[in-house]
Parts: sequence; structure tokens; C-alpha cells
Amino acid sequence: MSLLLLRRRLFDALVIALSLFATAFTLFWLAWILWTTISQGASALKPSLFTEMTPAPGAPGGLANALFGSVMVVAIGVILATPIGVLAAIYLAEYKRGTRVAGFIGFVNDILLSAPSIVIGLFIYELFVLPFGHFSGYAGGIALAMIMLPIVVRSSAVALELVPSETREAALALGLPRWKVTWSVIVRAARPGIITGLLLGVARISGETAPLLFTALNNQYWSANPATPLANIPVVIFQYAMSPYDDWHALAWAGAFLVMLFVLGLGLATRLIFRQGGGR
Repeated sequence: MSLLLLRRRLFDALVIALSLFATAFTLFWLAWILWTTISQGASALKPSLFTEMTPAPGAPGGLANALFGSVMVVAIGVILATPIGVLAAIYLAEYKRGTRVAGFIGFVNDILLSAPSIVIGLFIYELFVLPFGHFSGYAGGIALAMIMLPIVVRSSAVALELVPSETREAALALGLPRWKVTWSVIVRAARPGIITGLLLGVARISGETAPLLFTALNNQYWSANPATPLANIPVVIFQYAMSPYDDWHALAWAGAFLVMLFVLGLGLATRLIFRQGGGR
């Protein structure tokens, strides 16, 4: 065996060993986080968690108002981000592909994608909280929409660009107008990828805490009015985990467990939809 071949094999073995070590190191911490959340959170699950309000220290209670508030805030974010993100992706992928305009918009989208969520929360605080003089679920939903928007744009644009150009050409050859080709053929073909991006965006914003601290804040009572401060799971977890009360710690673990289940469920749904789309 030549010295060069031996060196290459040793280097290959070293790279494989380092890769396995990095994988095991990452999986170890992931498994530890999952086990801790499951062991602490599952033991705190009880029916009152879904029927009672967030309690005062030492009083019994649950997370009903926080769960409902989280659903409302996330729903506002999804309603705002989905049409804007999908339409922007269609514009980039179908009408301005390869142009300087598309490159500039993509660059700005990447900057927004990597922007810290607390910066986005402060930005929305200046625009929608200070002028109105109070926190609100609407402000929280707008902040979450800004976080979700670049994810939807990027994933939807990639899904549209993966549609074969022959599909576009065949539809145009039939005499269909371009807008109808885009909506009836291209978007339909890219639908699994677009839905996958939407689910990833929802999973991304479901556990955001920093922007909600500056926008929706919290509410100890039941409220269905998004124009007022709304209780939400991430902020409740943050506040209860920082408290000195054991019963609040238990509720914080239960909330973290529910958020983890929701995100894992969205991840499984995303993989299922992606596989079904790829099988067509």
C-alpha cells in the first residue's frame, strides 16, 4: 500500500469519526432536552390545565387562557403572512426570475430571515404598541407574521422553481394566459412544497417569546379580544419558569411539553406532506 493511499484512508477515517462524534454529541443534547421536557411536563398534565385560567401564586389553575391566546396570536400571524408570502414567492419565481429585482428582494428576504426575533418585537413595539398606548394581540400577530413571512417566501419560491419548465411551456402552448397557468398549473404542482413551508413557518413562530413580550405581553384572565393584551404559552412559560413558586414551575413545564408536542406534530406532518408531494 502506497503512502499516499494510506494517508487518504487515515484522513477518511478521521473525517468519518469526527462526523459520528458531532452527530452523537448533537443527538445526546437533543435526547436530554426531550427527556427532561417529557418527564417534567407529562407529570404536570391534568384536565384542569385546559379548563382553568392561569392562577395566582399558590392557587390551583391551568393554561386555558394562554392556550387560547396563543392560538389567536399565531392565527393572526398565519393569516397575515400566508397570502403576502405566497404572492411574493410567485412574483419572484414566475415573473422576475433571474433579474436584479429578484436578487435584491431575495437578499432582503434573507436578512429578514436571519433577523433576531427580539429586534422584530422592538420594531413592532415602536410601530403598533407605543402609538396606541397598550399591548395587544394584533401587535403580537404582526410580529409573528414578520418572522414567518421570509420562511414562507423562501420555501414557496423554491417549491415553484422546482416545477419543471416543460410544465409551463405545455400549459402556455395550449393558449392559456400566463396568470391562469401560474394559478391553475404551477401553484397546484408546487402545492405540497408551499404547504410544507407554511407548516415550517407555523412551527417557527409557535414558541417565540421575545417578540410577544414587547407586543401581546400577557393577561391573567380570559380574553378573546385581540385588541387587548393576550395570554400566550411562550410568555407564560417564561414568567412562570422565572418565578420562585413550584406550582408555577409545574405549569411552565406543562406548557413547554404542549409546545414541544405541537412542534413535533407539525414536523411529522411536514415530512408526510413532502413525501406525498415527492411521490407524485
